[in-house]
Amino acid sequence: MRPGLLHFARLALCGALLAAWPASFARAQADPGAGAVDSATMAAPALPESTGQVPASGDSLGAPAESLASLGATTGADSAGAERDYVAEIRAAFNPESRAYSARRTWLTVIEPLYGILVGLVILFSRLASRLRDIAEGMGNKRYVHVLVYLVLYSLVAWLMTFPLSWYEGFALEHQFALSTQSFGGWLADDLKGQAVLIVFAGVVPLLSLAYRAMERSPRRWWLWFALATLPLVLFFTLIEPVAIDPIFNRFTPLPDAELKSEIVDLARRAGIPGRNVYEVDASTRTTKFNAYVNGFGASQRIVIWDTMLKGMSRDEILYVMGHEMGHYVLGHIWKGVIAVALASFVLFWLSAQLLAFALARWGTRWGIRALHDVASMPLLALTLTVVTVCVQPIFNAYSRRTEHEADLFGLEVTHLNDAGARAFMKLGSQNRSNPEPPAWLRIWAYTHPPLLERVKSALEYHPWTQGQPNRFFHPGPEPPAPPPAP
Repeated sequence: MRPGLLHFARLALCGALLAAWPASFARAQADPGAGAVDSATMAAPALPESTGQVPASGDSLGAPAESLASLGATTGADSAGAERDYVAEIRAAFNPESRAYSARRTWLTVIEPLYGILVGLVILFSRLASRLRDIAEGMGNKRYVHVLVYLVLYSLVAWLMTFPLSWYEGFALEHQFALSTQSFGGWLADDLKGQAVLIVFAGVVPLLSLAYRAMERSPRRWWLWFALATLPLVLFFTLIEPVAIDPIFNRFTPLPDAELKSEIVDLARRAGIPGRNVYEVDASTRTTKFNAYVNGFGASQRIVIWDTMLKGMSRDEILYVMGHEMGHYVLGHIWKGVIAVALASFVLFWLSAQLLAFALARWGTRWGIRALHDVASMPLLALTLTVVTVCVQPIFNAYSRRTEHEADLFGLEVTHLNDAGARAFMKLGSQNRSNPEPPAWLRIWAYTHPPLLERVKSALEYHPWTQGQPNRFFHPGPEPPAPPPAP
């Protein structure tokens, strides 16, 4: 999954301002706790294929959940019947190599925003921001042209200044620990595609130009108009991401395993979800990591499974992961997250307005910025948005961890595959080299998912149905009848 609420908070902010170059459409790095199913709680995408018919299946996924449990033991025993010490296995799998990778990822979560802030300060205090404005104004008299040219120049400068860190984080580090299968040329192409997408949606589509017009016409209340624009923009980008943005970076194909697809669709029907589009994505062309997510809404909604996960997980493990993803849909996490970001944007934009006003009054003349609506303020807008989102990051992460935990429990309730869930988490954690027991500060600061050990223990210990207790989240009603087979 993308990094949850924080990703969409930034998307909302950048959607209204579209000035925070590092955040919008770059391919999201896995968070340090990537031993989690990366489900796009806030962004993410599923709908029936073409006719919307649910394929008939001879399997028992549409039957009571006890039948699902036959796919994997729920007692923590391996195939040979011996008890497994999952905690010991998890700690043993977190070997020195994984510790080294996790430690470097941890440092990057701290360094990356600070480096971005430093780059912004350099551009401002060197007066490069105002020089770029002079170039943009020399290209014509229209605001649209000024904003578009400035955005292209500023994106290029910022990209060059942050390239060493981006290269290390996205390419060198992943290759050093044998987690990437992508060539440098392929990685560079993806990075440039991300910049191009940002420029198209921010500059070619005149959103940023309209934002500057709002700042000029309403210098005291511009933050309010930006906040009001957040909800429709987040909805728009959530709708188009699966069909217009994701295919730029990866190839998505309908899940070719007809039997597995039928089981997943039957499970969706049991969860009360209409037949979903289930896609396989060619993640193996870039990485060896595992992942799955759900994103979009309405006609663009889809469940996506990385091909690496299809090759590396057993059927019952995949079905539990799908139950987790369906939990996000049934529990309304996408809509709740969109609303949360829309409401939070009022506070975030107001804070940004206060920082902008203070900075311009204190250093505006020195930077050569004439006014807030001067296009030379773009680096300052990006800088303040980075500062604000960094400050609220722990709040967004806490919300995301809660929704992920709820989806974990829903997946257990709809499948009763406790052992398969635990094994799925263990494989995700081991393959992605995540820290199973992070320190408290790191968990608060960087983890959008509960830590691995916490999720495995929950998967093994949560089974209210065996004690005659009600479920917390999945409350099955009459199952909709399966559609008749196609003639």
